[in-house]
Amino acid sequence: MIKAAICAFVVAFALTAVLGTPVIRFLKKLKFGQKILEDGPTWHMNKQYTPTMGGIMFIAGLVGALCACLPAIWAAADLRPVLIFALSLIFGLIGMVDDYTKIKKKQNQGLTPLQKLLLQIAAAALFVTVLRSMGYITGHVYIPFVNVLWQVPWFLYLPCAIFVIVGAVNAVNLTDGIDGLAASVTAVVALFFSGVFLALGDSSAVFSAGLLGALLGFLIYNKNPARVFMGDTGSLFLGGAVCGMAFACDLPLILVPVGIIYIAETLSDIIQVTYFKMTHGKRIFKMAPLHHHFEMCGWSEKKIVFVFTAITLVMCIVSYLGIGPFLA
Repeated sequence: MIKAAICAFVVAFALTAVLGTPVIRFLKKLKFGQKILEDGPTWHMNKQYTPTMGGIMFIAGLVGALCACLPAIWAAADLRPVLIFALSLIFGLIGMVDDYTKIKKKQNQGLTPLQKLLLQIAAAALFVTVLRSMGYITGHVYIPFVNVLWQVPWFLYLPCAIFVIVGAVNAVNLTDGIDGLAASVTAVVALFFSGVFLALGDSSAVFSAGLLGALLGFLIYNKNPARVFMGDTGSLFLGGAVCGMAFACDLPLILVPVGIIYIAETLSDIIQVTYFKMTHGKRIFKMAPLHHHFEMCGWSEKKIVFVFTAITLVMCIVSYLGIGPFLA
């Protein structure tokens, strides 16, 4: 499986890197430019009309990698990499519709929050139900670091799983606010899951390694100053991928430590909005979500990406050590 994972990484990286320039040119031709929020940092206005929906680049690269590794997936007789990709793709398509609606209406709001929520709930419910019906999830929730298995009844597991998936997907989406941040953080998470799947001998390593390669290829164009944004097409796809990998290896709670940046971004936004309403206009952060707060404190986008990615790397290493008994 190691050879297949390396193959997926190389193919995904190469395809995404090669596709970058023509895809950006195509998006510019279609005038698929990002509309920048007026209440964001003022210096972000110079990013106005940077091509968006660039997530199709790494999605295409990942598709190529999975196709190249189909013999290995077939030999393993394991559908988990296909199911993870399917979940990711469904979320990516939701994001694509949202992106297209924004561009067509020439505003920063696409689908309504309720529309997106219902679609995401349906996708999450279908994914978890299929995993259970195929025996890929046990209903036992493994608690990292303490090596404890907690039996959860299905009538509780399903709604909790839906809540976790929908919440995590939107947390990844929220993290995509500055050049290269969501792609860099998620690349580290993909590296973590590659190690987990390889340790378990799971063919899903093909997906995670391919995702890692695709994101590194995408960062060639998305690092600061970004030549293209992933859009909701990419960020929702990545959210689905992160959740899909966690549930496919039956480690949903591992999302807490490895996704610490996603959680911090989301909590900062919730805290800011709640405190603002309770105090009639006062703020805890200079701006939310968290990456904007640090921008307002004078941090460069490159510094924020480096620090947030480094924190994710440290938490992923700690998490890997914390699930040692599970991997044994």
